[in-house]
Amino acid sequence: MLTSLAQALPHFRNTNSGQFFLMAGPCVIEGEDMALRIAERVKHITDKLQIPYIFKGSYRKANRSRLDSFTGIGDETALRILQKVGREIGVPTVTDIHESDEAALAAEYVDVLQIPAFLCRQTDLLVAAAKTGKVVNIKKGQFLNGEAMRWAMDKVQSAGNPHVILTDRGNSFGYSDLVVDFRNLPTMRDFGVPVVMDVTHSLQQPNQASGVTGGQPDLIETIAKAAIAVGADGLFIETHPTPATALSDGANMLPLDQLEGLLQRLTRVREAVRPSGDLHRHGLDA
Repeated sequence: MLTSLAQALPHFRNTNSGQFFLMAGPCVIEGEDMALRIAERVKHITDKLQIPYIFKGSYRKANRSRLDSFTGIGDETALRILQKVGREIGVPTVTDIHESDEAALAAEYVDVLQIPAFLCRQTDLLVAAAKTGKVVNIKKGQFLNGEAMRWAMDKVQSAGNPHVILTDRGNSFGYSDLVVDFRNLPTMRDFGVPVVMDVTHSLQQPNQASGVTGGQPDLIETIAKAAIAVGADGLFIETHPTPATALSDGANMLPLDQLEGLLQRLTRVREAVRPSGDLHRHGLDA
């Protein structure tokens, strides 16, 4: 899966269908049955709409507000589930890593290594991810503008890995909110790599007094439509059958049964803004 994904990466910006691509799944791997069920459902929807799909799931949550928050079911257990999703559902997979020594371990199981936004300046982490040869998705720090992500990208590419995706997830706004500056998407896209909008995390309301992050999921469609309109190559959406019972980030996730309708509407936005020449360019075959 990796070989075809890495080879296809330059074409993520211009798929055969002219579509955006989608990274989607639960915030964290809660168990095998749920991961497979979510992946199978999203794969069915994206196949129908000709949207390239990468399954997302964290094998461990290292950045939680409270010490007693759920962090995972065990690293290798969750990574084996991600590997099984990739093999049985037939999709690339992405998970986030937090320390340099996690890169090689996670790379044995998934196709894309994701660098969390708070860690996007961590040189050793970026270089370790680069040296695995995997596609590296770097999330833009909430404290940075798009232009500053040039240097994060450069760390990976200078380490010998050209396979980079850049993802925006909003900027800190006051103490307990985020705002999306859509100028960052075309700025990062000018670097020549695929650019993604993390729709659901950009709607978080962190640092709540309760120690549990809040969110505004009612604005998911608004952020997604705007991102497609300004030229995002892909969308990142966390989704769950019942967000209210999710073990992480339930406050800003999209209910799984709402995903198909949302993607249908987003494909119409993409059609409206797509240059006609996109129809004749090569596509993704991952």
